[in-house]
Amino acid sequence: MEQSIPSAYGAPAEASVAHDNNTTPTSKIWQVITASSVGTVIEWYDFYIFGSLATIIGPVLFGSKGKIEDTLLGALAVFGAGFVVRPFGAVFFGRIGDMIGRKYTFLLTLLIMGGATFVTGLIPSYDKIGLAAPAIVVVLRLLQGLALGGEYGGATTYVAEYAPDNKRGYYTSFIQITATAGLFLSVLVILATRKILGEDAFKEYGWRIPFLLSGILIVASYYIRRKLAESPLFAKAKAEGKTSTNPLRESFVNPVNRRLVLIALFGATMGQGVVWYTGQFYAYSFMLSTLKMSIVDAAIVLCTALALATPFFVYFGSLSDRIGRKKIIMAGLLCGAVFTVPIFHGLQAFAGPLTEKTAAVPATVDAAGAAVAAVPAVMQSASPQLLPMILLTFCLVLFVTMAYGPIAAYLVELFPTKVRYTSLSLPYHIGNGVFGGFVPFIATSLTVWAAAQPEGTFTKEHSTLMGLAYPVIIALVCFIIGSLYMKDVRNVKLMDDQPSAAA
Repeated sequence: MEQSIPSAYGAPAEASVAHDNNTTPTSKIWQVITASSVGTVIEWYDFYIFGSLATIIGPVLFGSKGKIEDTLLGALAVFGAGFVVRPFGAVFFGRIGDMIGRKYTFLLTLLIMGGATFVTGLIPSYDKIGLAAPAIVVVLRLLQGLALGGEYGGATTYVAEYAPDNKRGYYTSFIQITATAGLFLSVLVILATRKILGEDAFKEYGWRIPFLLSGILIVASYYIRRKLAESPLFAKAKAEGKTSTNPLRESFVNPVNRRLVLIALFGATMGQGVVWYTGQFYAYSFMLSTLKMSIVDAAIVLCTALALATPFFVYFGSLSDRIGRKKIIMAGLLCGAVFTVPIFHGLQAFAGPLTEKTAAVPATVDAAGAAVAAVPAVMQSASPQLLPMILLTFCLVLFVTMAYGPIAAYLVELFPTKVRYTSLSLPYHIGNGVFGGFVPFIATSLTVWAAAQPEGTFTKEHSTLMGLAYPVIIALVCFIIGSLYMKDVRNVKLMDDQPSAAA
């Protein structure tokens, strides 16, 4: 049963609220979208480099003599640390954005993110400085998480407050592309660097280059962004003295606004987060670590699927302007819950059997009589069929576009201008950062646990797919909550002269 909940503007939200378009020229809107998107792509690029290089960075941070599984889990845990603090970044920078301005805030987050990424490329290995290596990286990941927690809300709010009311889903969908574009760019840069330097040089020092490249990208993006003016709605509210003096209290203490925040989290962003990270990030990790595909083949599958599916972010964002946000988001969550396991099973089948890339080396003794440990064979997928794997991965990313494309417009329309940055940022970053961001770590942990079970058990026989239980359950729970409690609002006029739900 669909519940009628109050909108952030005081009155019950109708299925569709028609208003005249804003008067902002289209050329100005595209200037805003370009400047916001470029910076956001680079921030996502910075954030995903670490996860994309987890298998290489793990031994660097935790010692080259550690078990591969342990160093991988360690790297993924450090990667996940950045997601844990994203909600804190959302609150901290959201408050600044609602009190001081959108432009100033996402300039600050850009510099913090870029600086932390650049320094990561300079850190000595564990073999040289011991525990200081992972400790420094954890601090840098926390800074990245804080910065990213403020970035998305700023960019989304900024674009939405320029966009016409009846095309808000369309225009904000271009911001939704940036996360996928950032992952796409990180994979391409890593692949190009790896091919140019060669495998040995890349593992020794070349992995640092994608991190250091961030410094150049951030400077260029900062130059573009600093030319932008403040959003017209916020500038008007500030000139009239209508900005919030306590966005945190108005966002989370008032029961009406707090209920909207909880519905946004558990009815939309939580499920959208796990669908996103499963369909794109974990799929890539699965191809590399579980299916043992070469990095070139895995990159071809992922990048081709991303390129084919990316236009659907805009399609579903635009469609939500006509038929509503809710039904598209719910369809994406349901597809993710129902079809993820069969699709990953198909990826495994089309990857082909594993063969020995290098032969195992038995245990021996050296010249001094000391024991030399056995070296297991390095396995690799024998003959992956790339075309069907691309099609299956495309389906995963298509579910992402359905759940993610309209969600920015949905979140923006829930909350008034004076607390919009803070109110939408927190549920988004808890849903994506905590529930979604830990998909690689939790799924990999479940897979390792299942593989260690006794022979003949169900978990042992299906160990490679056991990790998918987490995102499937979360997506299904979110679908149920969203179907019951989300209101299908669209094309709301973003005004503050009506009573706020947070008031």
